[in-house]
Amino acid sequence: MIELSGLTMTEQFAEAIGHSAMPGDNLILTGDLGAGKTTLTKGIAQGLGITQMIKSPTYTIIREYSQGRIPLYHMDIYRVAASGADLGLDEYFEGDGLSVVEWGNLLEEALPEDYLELILEKSDTDLEKRYVKLISYGEQSETFKQRILEKWAENHE
Repeated sequence: MIELSGLTMTEQFAEAIGHSAMPGDNLILTGDLGAGKTTLTKGIAQGLGITQMIKSPTYTIIREYSQGRIPLYHMDIYRVAASGADLGLDEYFEGDGLSVVEWGNLLEEALPEDYLELILEKSDTDLEKRYVKLISYGEQSETFKQRILEKWAENHE
């Protein structure tokens, strides 16, 4: 588990994810409301070289940002997962960019075959502190996880 002591460190970790991402990587973000999923995605975008303002896709479901090193597909399925609707996300999961899905754990059987889950937890005692756990589900996501951890270690030894 990785401890992030504040907003700056959270942004740095997120940028390490963006720097590490390769086409076809899938990142599922889970955590309570206010855990920092959208903040993390903003940092990931910076790591990808995306300068456009990142907005929560809560009501639009998917926002695409294509001006970075690779495209970023930012999804929030919190409001639609319960409907059981087929969202047609496979084209993104198998696409040429990084798919970041907030509340992706709600997709259940619609999850991609290979993905990295990032679980964000808030500290009970420090409002700025977060704990991150990375769980890979597949060979590509395990490689993605290792790239992230190596990039993070480079900058935080």
